[in-house]
Amino acid sequence: MHDNELYPIGDAARRTGLTVSAIRFYADAGVIAPTRLTEAGHRLYDLRAIARLELIRTLRDLGTGLDDIRRLLGGETTLHELFTAHLELVERQERGLRARRAVLRTLVKQEGTAAQAALMHKLVSMSDEERERLIDDFWKEVGEGLEVSPGFVERLRMVRPHLPEDPTTAQLEAWIELADLVRDEEFRGAVRSYLQDTFSTPPGRLMTASPVQDFIHTTGARIMEEVIAHHRAGLPADSPQAREVAVRLARATAELAGERATEAFLERMATQFLLIEELQKEVDTDSRFDVTHGRYLSLVAAINGTSAEEEGPVPFAWLSAALRASVRHDV
Repeated sequence: MHDNELYPIGDAARRTGLTVSAIRFYADAGVIAPTRLTEAGHRLYDLRAIARLELIRTLRDLGTGLDDIRRLLGGETTLHELFTAHLELVERQERGLRARRAVLRTLVKQEGTAAQAALMHKLVSMSDEERERLIDDFWKEVGEGLEVSPGFVERLRMVRPHLPEDPTTAQLEAWIELADLVRDEEFRGAVRSYLQDTFSTPPGRLMTASPVQDFIHTTGARIMEEVIAHHRAGLPADSPQAREVAVRLARATAELAGERATEAFLERMATQFLLIEELQKEVDTDSRFDVTHGRYLSLVAAINGTSAEEEGPVPFAWLSAALRASVRHDV
């Protein structure tokens, strides 16, 4: 082929992979005209026109509309701008399809009704503000009047879902379940009852007191990581490393409370750690946790793309033994 040659429509069709009727359609639609018409009305195309036809086929395969192709060929936009705009469109469509898929999968699992379908569609279509408001309403009702530290209730409220801009189907399914649960009066009551029964006890009040919570989530966070690492490594509670980190934790706690880390203070902390260990065991074995607050936490983790579990449970009994060992060794 030479640049100045003209080729009949059949050759252009073979070269581009388009059908003859498609090439005629693009000409009639004003997308790309033939290079020349013979006296007999035959359409002829040069190499530049054939290259444009190949581009049109590629763009059409990607789902680009004829108006956008006309604007490109007319110089009103660039290929990069066209690709960017089309990518945004495809991504929006993909998010919409994922949302529909999540709704349909949930409906199939639950053998849902038309009313449930409408509700679920509404749930996945919520704005960020609407989702925040729904969770706020949930925690307002659950936390009102709980006999625990107000600061602890606020920490509970801070664990909330943040559906990403481009969620997976699994994240959407988790959001549908969570949104449905937090709207349910029975679930709200069950969560509230579980939190009240668990954290209004003496060990629960101790664990949820503001100084303890502030310490766990701020000053003591780094030391707690060391505690968990030492425990996971199998260090005995009376080993030098265990005693050192336990005493360091106790000293930081004493400083926060405005006290001195005396032997009596270490003994008191050791006793408190055992109480908290007992509470932790009750939480771990309480089947209500899995279907109430635990279910809320696991769904939030799925939505946020994080782990539902911490680095590991704090080994309070191990800490208690390490503190008492440190007293015996006069640390």
